[in-house]
Amino acid sequence: MTKNISPTAQPVDHYENFPVASWLCPPHLRPAIAAIYWFARTADDMADEGDANAAARLSDLASFRRDLHALAAGLPHSGRWPQVFDPLDRVLREFQLPTLLLEQLLDAFEQDVRFTAAGRRYQTDAELLDYCTRSANPVGRLLLHLYGIKDDALLTQSDQICSALQLINFWQDVSVDVPRARWYPSAQAMQQHGVQDADLQADSTSLNATKLIAFYAETARASMLKGASLACQIPGRAGWELRLVVQGGLRILDKIEAMNFATWRARPKLGLFDLPVLLWRAWRMG
Repeated sequence: MTKNISPTAQPVDHYENFPVASWLCPPHLRPAIAAIYWFARTADDMADEGDANAAARLSDLASFRRDLHALAAGLPHSGRWPQVFDPLDRVLREFQLPTLLLEQLLDAFEQDVRFTAAGRRYQTDAELLDYCTRSANPVGRLLLHLYGIKDDALLTQSDQICSALQLINFWQDVSVDVPRARWYPSAQAMQQHGVQDADLQADSTSLNATKLIAFYAETARASMLKGASLACQIPGRAGWELRLVVQGGLRILDKIEAMNFATWRARPKLGLFDLPVLLWRAWRMG
């Protein structure tokens, strides 16, 4: 998710890696992409930001879901989030967006709230990947829907890219998530690598933690590379946009490796000096 183009003011300051609705996107799709982004961004903030308790967060997300159901049924929304649902209403009607994909995003955000409130963790990497099918993959499928792409093989590649982006975000954000009691390394992987909670604290120099994040970074890179050729199969500006998204994710992995995978100590970011590298690598994709 990113914040380059917004239909309304942004309530929470987010650092984001990848451009949404940038100048590379086909102009006629920019409002639709922005509407999808703001739907997801607003719901994600309900789940993650501020001081509300879990019950209040889940209540807001339930109200947000009811507004989505209202639009899908051709009814007016509640008016609580006009900056989200007014543009989304137009997009739903114009592009016949599959609302199931939007609901899957809400499922993921609700899962985040419940996991954090209960102090739960993912027990296996399979559980973590299952979460990605709701938290990330629907975004790619929604974008392909806008581009008129329905081929199953291409949708699978989109899932591989989106899951990789979600995982990269997890391993990039360890220093941010752990202090907030958000644990994305699975209990299974931590046990296999001999990692304790203390090994992922900011003052740790744990070799085992390094091996854990290196393992996860390699897994994310493999997923990204499996799906990367999708970017070369989408014509025009949309294809170039996706090339930069792919290369942005791979560049973050390069930065994670350059810091010896110690993302529990600092958060790597993309900056302006990375842009020439991204453009060069995007061009070399073919």
